[in-house]
Amino acid sequence: MNSLHDFSALGIDGQTQDLAPYRGQVVLVVNTASACGFTPQFAGLQKLHEQFAGRGFTVMGFPCNQFGSQDPGSNSEILGFCQKNYGVGFPMMGKVEVNGPQAHPLWQWLTRTAPGVLGTEAIKWNFTKFLIGKDGQVIKRYGSVDKPEGIARDIEAALAA
Repeated sequence: MNSLHDFSALGIDGQTQDLAPYRGQVVLVVNTASACGFTPQFAGLQKLHEQFAGRGFTVMGFPCNQFGSQDPGSNSEILGFCQKNYGVGFPMMGKVEVNGPQAHPLWQWLTRTAPGVLGTEAIKWNFTKFLIGKDGQVIKRYGSVDKPEGIARDIEAALAA
């Protein structure tokens, strides 16, 4: 697997979704949680999605319960929470693990391709973000504290590339 487009994932509706149709688009892949101090970032992520969607950009959320059990609900509960509280309209995938031997293959690739601080591959917390270019390659990794609005300039550059 050499790019985002080589993977598939279960959508939050339980249906397998091939990621190849995102070829030619810029994607921000995020591990999310519904009961985290960073959960309000959903609003900023939705704003980015709305701002740039017409130009070939999407946010793709992957709920994860590996950090402090901060996303314990079912996929349908998570989707309902995100839509009701933050108006999330970007694609949400089914709950995954992002670290360890059961990590989703996409997340294994992401962390291997774009290690974090001091070369660590592990995801440290919820709302770690990966900006993916039109070619399916990782452009940049962002930590939990990186607010969505701070990524807008990088998204602009990726869309212009």
